[in-house]
Amino acid sequence: MAGPVREGNLQAPTRHALDWRNPDFFDETKLHEEMERVFDICHGCRRCVSLCQSFPTLFDLVDESESLEVDGVAKADYAKVVDQCYLCDLCYLTKCPYVPPHEWGLDFPHLMLRAKAVAFQKGETKLRDKALTSTDTMGGAFANPIAAPVVNFINTLAPLRRALERVAGVDAEAWLPEYASKPLRKRLRVLPPETAGAPAGRTKGKIALFATCFVNNNEPEIGEDFAAVFAHNGIPVTLATKERCCGMPKLELGDLEAVRRAKEFNIPVLAELVDRGWDLTALVPSCVLMFKQELPLMFPEDSDVLKVKAAFFDPFEYLMLRHKEGQLKTDFATGLGKVSYHAACHQRVQNVGPKTKEILSLIPDTSIDIIERCSGHDGTYAVKAEFHDLSMKIVKPVVARVNQADPDHVSSDCAMAGHHIASARGKGVAEHPISLLRKAYGV
Repeated sequence: MAGPVREGNLQAPTRHALDWRNPDFFDETKLHEEMERVFDICHGCRRCVSLCQSFPTLFDLVDESESLEVDGVAKADYAKVVDQCYLCDLCYLTKCPYVPPHEWGLDFPHLMLRAKAVAFQKGETKLRDKALTSTDTMGGAFANPIAAPVVNFINTLAPLRRALERVAGVDAEAWLPEYASKPLRKRLRVLPPETAGAPAGRTKGKIALFATCFVNNNEPEIGEDFAAVFAHNGIPVTLATKERCCGMPKLELGDLEAVRRAKEFNIPVLAELVDRGWDLTALVPSCVLMFKQELPLMFPEDSDVLKVKAAFFDPFEYLMLRHKEGQLKTDFATGLGKVSYHAACHQRVQNVGPKTKEILSLIPDTSIDIIERCSGHDGTYAVKAEFHDLSMKIVKPVVARVNQADPDHVSSDCAMAGHHIASARGKGVAEHPISLLRKAYGV
């Protein structure tokens, strides 16, 4: 006889592989059955109501239904819940008591991903959303000396932004990243010759940077700051010889075949670097998470994917591992004062702890106020006209914390989240933590 159902887990969450190549994965009837099961559990729990707009949307649908239960919600309205999920993963790792190994086995983010994949396969994805997630195409077209100044200027013109909102659904008030005239891969074309690294703990002491679409095409200065900080610490740096988008934007779109194509391009390059003794990192938490979690869950049988996963580090996780072995320089030239530091969702769910805060706290005359709330940006969610106002609602508590602190610096490992926070404040700029660390070193 089965025992009673436990209210929650006493064990750490366990993630199961994404069974996306099973034909049942795309069976809409079976999808709706699973969504009804999960939504019913979420309705009875409601712990996640403060995380994002998916849960308030779900609970409003239930509370406004005739039965006041999930069975009273029309299946067509399930999409309203899915549209609000941007796969931050916080519900899975910080709130839900029913994730595996609990017998109810909830994985809300991957259920939302499955629904997005079904919608994509049915051709229901908007052209705008496909364009916004085509970061390689956009960067290749605009990150150059001719196009970048023109595009950046156009994005400052209110009448054209309003026209863009009407035609493409890109909100006229949303912060948009500028494009660089000279991408990072050209700026770091000549790096010091490869030398042997000094191993420390789990680190091999030489690191290859996956540049990412955003850092390469939009804010290459962050990559230059990274190279300077790691060189100051005697850590040889190289760039992946070639790369495409990590696949996270297409994952959030539900375009799993595009994710597979990106994986087939990137993984052999990165695995070859690992074979040559390089550790791996990226300056965008979502990209790190893609290689450390999402690709291994999609391709658990691929030995090269697992090899890359084992070699991939968050940059500040890497520095802290070396600090624990006495291999991090603390010869800081200047303090930073008060720093309001936003902990990015996709960094928090890597389960490495607040390593950025720990590193910045080593700097004399520096105090860190860590803010562990979602900014509501997501890369594309905050720029979509139908979601921008909601993103501003989500970021409001973060802005209140920053304004209360009145800091000298506002920072986030997710540069886009940082800029969204600064834009919502209506003053100041956000700086990447690696840029602050370079400033403190004075290099």
